[in-house]
Amino acid sequence: MPRLDRSFYARDAVAVAKELIGCVFVHEGPSGRIAVRLIETEAYRGVLDPGSHGYRGKTPRTEVMYGPPGRLYVYFTYGMHWCANIVCAEEGRCEAVLLRAGEPLEGVELMRANRPKIANDRLLAAGPARLTQAMGIGPEHNGATLLRGGSFWCAEDAATDGYHTREISQTVRIGLAQGRGDDLPWRFVAAGNPFASRRT
Repeated sequence: MPRLDRSFYARDAVAVAKELIGCVFVHEGPSGRIAVRLIETEAYRGVLDPGSHGYRGKTPRTEVMYGPPGRLYVYFTYGMHWCANIVCAEEGRCEAVLLRAGEPLEGVELMRANRPKIANDRLLAAGPARLTQAMGIGPEHNGATLLRGGSFWCAEDAATDGYHTREISQTVRIGLAQGRGDDLPWRFVAAGNPFASRRT
């Protein structure tokens, strides 16, 4: 599976978020390969988007989102969880796609070890914090590249087109406060997929 290249990510986050549905997200970690099929994403558009961490401009926390596309932006939330985003758009613009849920494909035993309290494999990566934990992603991966030479990447495989030709639900994003972009329909889900964080 060839990696998606920089040109795929160097577009607005809404376009990238939708086209990531059905793609395979891989982490070649020290214990082996973990892979999920992305089935839920959300787009965040920086200064255009009150729900984005970059809405008020660049800070030390958001600096990665202003860098070149095709990198991970990893952040801490609710004082207990890490979440992973893919940086989009051209360098200097703050856009990213939150990886909300994935269907386990490879390295399921590693995912179970990363999330030992989870008895149901459907829940291993069904939510942004769950996906990040299952994939072994932590703060040390903030800024990691998905392009050539990195231990993370996204790819299309023989099944990806099937996800693009079936229904992809488009909804408002989850968990945003009222007036903070909660009305923007920038969440994408493979319709009916049981591995989503919430049913569509």
